Amino acid sequence: MASRRLRLLLLGYLGVLYYRNVAGIAIETDNKNVKAEEFKEAILSCKHKFSKGSSSQRIEWKKIHSQGVSFVYYEGEFKGDLRDRAEMLNTGIRIRNVTRKDSGTYRCEISVKSEEGQRLGEATITLTVLVPPTTPVCVVPSSAVTGTVVELSCKEAEGSPPSEYQWYKNGVALLEKTGTGTARTADITYTMNKKSGTLIFNAVSKNDTGEYFCVASNGIGLPQKCSVKRMQVDDLNVSGIIAAVVIVALLMALCGLIVLCAQKKRCFSKESSSQKSSSQSTSEKDFKHTKSFVI
Repeated sequence: MASRRLRLLLLGYLGVLYYRNVAGIAIETDNKNVKAEEFKEAILSCKHKFSKGSSSQRIEWKKIHSQGVSFVYYEGEFKGDLRDRAEMLNTGIRIRNVTRKDSGTYRCEISVKSEEGQRLGEATITLTVLVPPTTPVCVVPSSAVTGTVVELSCKEAEGSPPSEYQWYKNGVALLEKTGTGTARTADITYTMNKKSGTLIFNAVSKNDTGEYFCVASNGIGLPQKCSVKRMQVDDLNVSGIIAAVVIVALLMALCGLIVLCAQKKRCFSKESSSQKSSSQSTSEKDFKHTKSFVI
């Protein structure tokens, strides 16, 4: 019983000692969400204050991503792609010529040894590199049949943040249907998704015939537009389908007759060959008989 109490007292003392020797440092940052345009510079702020009795300090920067954590600044130097593009400041780091690959979450970690023991602190900053959109790729069917489901798509993959899309018909922006049920949107027969860039007609009609194009924008640079494409909507041509079926049936019948004639010709050729062979055999027999008679 006494030994158990002694162990508990020892563990409690070690816990108090650890808390005293490893304490936190107040880390401040000017901006936890840094945004910078591509090919310009970004500053990730990491400020701290130490007591006068601090004997040594260690600063590390890491990048957090889906595969884990990688070092950005370690043992007094930058690592990887930032080796020649970044520099250490008293208040953080500066990254020059940022690219879209630099976007992500960074963590500043500081460790200080002082008379009071070791002190730790960290701060997390998110860097978003802003990239203007490129020309989107639009897919618009050239023709459609009334009453069918038709989907138009628009997409570009370079913009950061991701682009939003606006569809136009004959140069006029299409309205986005809302749940308010206003008179202006009550007759809309399509569904437009500005985030995915799709424009879906659940039952396309002749009135939907026109020239369509899409514009991608994300607030960075100029909006980008795809080329204009025309969609023609027509009724189902029943007489044309019947005529096509009749023509196909006639062609199939003609092909059948050709095959049948070819087979008959082949049989006739075999019969002629057989008769010719029989006649030749009879002639040979007559020739042999005549020769024997003469002798």
